[in-house]
Order: sequence, then C-alpha cells, then structure tokens
Amino acid sequence: MWHVHGSYQTALVRGPHDFLLPVLPDRGPDGRGRARTWDWPANAIEVTPEQAADEDVDVLIVQRPHELELAERWLRGRRPPTIYLEHSTPQGRIAEMRHPAADRDDLTVVHVTHFNALFWDTGRAPTAVIEHGVVDPGHRYTGDLPHAAVVINEPVRRNRVAGTDLLPRFRAAIPLDLFGMGADAVGGVGNLRQDALHDEMARRRVYLHPFRWTSLGLSLVEAMHLGMPVVALGTTAAFEAVPADAGVVSTRMDDLQGALRAFNADPELATAAGRAARAHARRAFGLERFLADWDRLLTEVVR
Repeated sequence: MWHVHGSYQTALVRGPHDFLLPVLPDRGPDGRGRARTWDWPANAIEVTPEQAADEDVDVLIVQRPHELELAERWLRGRRPPTIYLEHSTPQGRIAEMRHPAADRDDLTVVHVTHFNALFWDTGRAPTAVIEHGVVDPGHRYTGDLPHAAVVINEPVRRNRVAGTDLLPRFRAAIPLDLFGMGADAVGGVGNLRQDALHDEMARRRVYLHPFRWTSLGLSLVEAMHLGMPVVALGTTAAFEAVPADAGVVSTRMDDLQGALRAFNADPELATAAGRAARAHARRAFGLERFLADWDRLLTEVVR
C-alpha cells in the first residue's frame, strides 16, 4: 500500500503483517515510503519498483483511483486480491456521489465510517466498514493552558470543508491554537511530530473539531484518547463518536461557543468530560478492535 494517510496507517501497520510501502528517490506522493512524522515499526518496509516486482504480494491496498494503474506497473501486471480503502466523504450533489470503484467485482471497498458507507454509491461492489482505531497515546491531559486546540491539515485549501472559515467566530469565544500541515499560513503552530503534537494538544483546556464534512478526523479520536473534552460540529459521524458526557456536539454556533467558554472557565468540568471521552475512545476506537477487524477482512479477501 502507498503511504497516503499517515495517521490511519500508523494504526494499521501495528498489525501482524508486513506492509510494503513504495518509495521513490523524490519521496513524492506516489513514493513517500515510511512516515517521517510518525513512529512506524519494522514491518512497514520500503520497496523500490524493482524490489516490488519480485515480492510475493498477498493483498493490494489502494487508497486513490490511480493506484490501481500504479500497481499494474509496480507489480508488472500481477493483480493480487485488492482492497480499496476509502477515507473520504463523497463530494458533490447527493445524486452524483458515485465511488470510483462502483460496480467493480474485483475488489472490496472499505469505508472508515458507517456514514461514508451510507453516502457513497458503490453500486454492486462488495463493501465493508472498519471504523477508526488509533494507537493509544496515553492519558496526557493537563488542560493548564486556557485555549482550544484545533488540528487541520491544509486549512487554506480545505477552508469550508474543514471549518477554517469558522475559526474567527470560535476565537471570539476563547483563544485557539491551530496545528497541522500548512497551519502556519493562517497564524497556526504548523506541523509537529505526532508525539509532540499530542503533548501540545493535551496542554490545552479543550479540543475543538470544526469540520463540516469529513469522515471522522483522527485528531478528534486522538484528543479523546488524551483525555480532552471535545466540542464538535454535529455533522457526518461526529455525533456517534462523542457521547454526551464527553463534550458537546451541535450545529448551533451559539451552543458550540458556549461550550468552549464553559469548559475554559471550569477546569473540573473539563477534566471530568475528558475522562469520559478517554473511556469511550478506548472502547470504541481501540487498536485491538481495529486490528481484529482488519485481520478478519484480510482473511476473507485472500481466501
């Protein structure tokens, strides 16, 4: 599989399998190899095109439409059993949300949320849902800094999708600290290694998830694991991911702003909600369940 979604693959490579990751000299989008800002174990193995051609590959996992053609070249025409791992919510008019792999019977489409499975039109293609799992970073919450943490990668390009345009309205309630790739372009902290990011997030009083249209940001799940209370837009899968005692989920801006103020003003309230968030996240998004789901699917696909 290609290195496309570092946070997701950080959990996936913790399984008992060897993952071959294409690498090219420029380490561009189609040859990043191993992650640079996450810690991956030794079973995440970089392979050049020449090495890939000689490997006995059991399963091909693609995450972008053009990777099917890339795999044909890297594997010299061989097509092992294939999984199309779809991370994203569909874009466009509801009647036109057709998946690139729709109606294909030579692969299985795997969605990361039930919301996505409901909204994507995959036609006759076999499908499965494997909900997110994360490597538990441990309870790190201190909340000593009365700010909200926000994590958005490419906040300028993903403006309305990620809720970047809403940040000034949330900032009117409490100070915000924005992290993520490209965040420095809009006055944020910028990209940090995962461990350092978790430490910085956990210092903030509350986690804000301003996304309008996303599968379910892994940073939200990680914030809950850290023991942070969360305030999230009530869109896509967020309302299922955040129980009532772990934070506030709403589509009303005044409720969301009020929740930020309440958590900021009451450290005991924030701490209690964070404990509930962590307990729920460990049950629902734990690594053991996630890897077991993947093991079952891989066994079915290669059978």
